[in-house]
Amino acid sequence: MQRSKAPFRADEVGSLLRPPRIKEARAKLEKGEISADDLRKVEDMEIEKIVHKQASIGLKLATDGEFRRSWWHFDFLAKLTGCELFHPDEGIQFAGIQTRHDAVRVIGKLDFPDDHPMLAHFRFLKKQCETAHVMPKMTIPSPAVLHFRGGRKSISKQVYPDIELFFEDIAKTYRKAVRAFYDAGCRYLQLDDTVWAYLCSQDELNKVRARGEDADNLQEIYARVINYAIAERPADMTITTHVCRGNFRSTWISSGGYEPVAETMLAGTNYDGYFLEYDSERAGGFEPLRYLPKGKKIVVVGVITSKSGELEKKDDIKRRLEEAGKYAPLDQLAVSPQCGFASTEEGNILTEEEQWAKLRLAVEVANEVWGK
Repeated sequence: MQRSKAPFRADEVGSLLRPPRIKEARAKLEKGEISADDLRKVEDMEIEKIVHKQASIGLKLATDGEFRRSWWHFDFLAKLTGCELFHPDEGIQFAGIQTRHDAVRVIGKLDFPDDHPMLAHFRFLKKQCETAHVMPKMTIPSPAVLHFRGGRKSISKQVYPDIELFFEDIAKTYRKAVRAFYDAGCRYLQLDDTVWAYLCSQDELNKVRARGEDADNLQEIYARVINYAIAERPADMTITTHVCRGNFRSTWISSGGYEPVAETMLAGTNYDGYFLEYDSERAGGFEPLRYLPKGKKIVVVGVITSKSGELEKKDDIKRRLEEAGKYAPLDQLAVSPQCGFASTEEGNILTEEEQWAKLRLAVEVANEVWGK
């Protein structure tokens, strides 16, 4: 049967391809041809459109497509008290391509500011969703993301001489963020997380060890931080996570099935749902789903790729859901694209029409598998 609360049988990760008007406005802002307020007005108009578009294809939720962001994570993290955006010598290396040279580091004591800009972003989204009669979904990066990529070297030793103090403060910062989004009206919050997938990759673990860090204890540390951060969420707030192996211009970073982290991630973190990508053999099989506790938790199976425009066949998706159902009850499963369509403003290599066709496909499959 269908679900009346998030995550829904047909769901989505969050980001959507940026419309040409937003790309054009951003370019003009960089050249000094328009003001930041002019850009905001363009973003407002385009967000209103895509909220209603999401509702029109049958989704029960809507995001703002992350239209106001350049990155899925840096825009949020850089606005935390104690963090700053900087430009290292190299970007993040994906398969055959490197990103812009942006990164975030910790230079002061961490906190979640009352005026964090994404609170206002959510309030605007909520207002549009009220008229479209869908649930607003907010996406922010997981606290683990602030640590994993840069590690100890990206965290001031003057501010945090003991790394445990950093983990305590990031957990407290996120607990405050959860409360702030709830008070702003958010009832569906998602913590996007590449880290669990990286912990499945020997290449990524070797990079952590090469910089002198203990990779073996990270699962337990991150689970502890996450659980503290979300422990005080009210009963009517759903918090999920999305696990990604990298998503930039249709490329990726890591490979490896979920087996190394499945028990800690699925049984050891207190999320209400897990968006797990399963669009390629790099994600491994469904066997790790056996660790999903029986009951209310949901795994949203990402068997529809957001990395190419070729549309999957319904029968193939249904067959994969049946395979997943061998390890977790079908009633605890849902379906979505495997990732967002534009984790950065550049976006993946497909058209807007192909993007919407994939989201429609998720809705159609969900209606046929779980009923309308």
